[in-house]
Amino acid sequence: MHGIGIDVVEVARIAAAIARHGESFLARLFTPTERAYCDAKKSPAIHYAARFAAKEAVAKALGTGIGTHASWLDLEVCHAPGGAPALKLHSAAAAYASAHGITDIQISLTHTHAHAAANAIALKKTQD
Repeated sequence: MHGIGIDVVEVARIAAAIARHGESFLARLFTPTERAYCDAKKSPAIHYAARFAAKEAVAKALGTGIGTHASWLDLEVCHAPGGAPALKLHSAAAAYASAHGITDIQISLTHTHAHAAANAIALKKTQD
C-alpha cells in the first residue's frame, strides 16, 4: 500500500460555491464527464460534493495534496462497469502514480443531504 486518505465536505459549502462562482468553479474542479453525471442528478450539489471529497481523499492517499502532482482535473471520479465508484488518473497524477509504483486507487463515496465523504487507498504493485 502507498497511502490512504479520507475527506468530508459540507454539501452546502459546495452548493454555495456553485451558486457564487458557477461555470468557473465547476470547470476548474470537475471534468466534463463528472459534470454530466452530476448535472443529470436531482440534487447535483450532493454528487459534486462527493466527487470533491473523493479528489481530496485521493490526493491524501497519493501523499501529494492538490497541486503540482495532482490537479483537480487530473483526478476523475467515474464508475466501474458494475456501477461502483472508480478513479481515473490523468496527466501529472498518472505520471506521479506510475513513477511511484501505484497500480490502483480504490475509492468509496457516501453522502447525506448535509455531508459527503470519501475514502481512498492507493495500492502499489505487490512484490513477488
